[in-house]
Amino acid sequence: MSVSIRIDDAFYQEAKSQAKAELRSIPNQVEYWARIGKIALENPELSIEAIQALLVARHQEAEPFEFREGV
Repeated sequence: MSVSIRIDDAFYQEAKSQAKAELRSIPNQVEYWARIGKIALENPELSIEAIQALLVARHQEAEPFEFREGV
């Protein structure tokens, strides 16, 4: 479900510029910023860099770990 919201024109232009640089749509950029802000408020001990790294890691594909016998 999508919902329309009103935001300041200057904020929109910042989101537009950043979205282009990071290859996101403007709504996805605003959602990304909101997600980082929400996580930061819920976890004040984490730096913004740590939060960004966690979000990136969450979406990376990882190969399953296999235990080898006899090692």
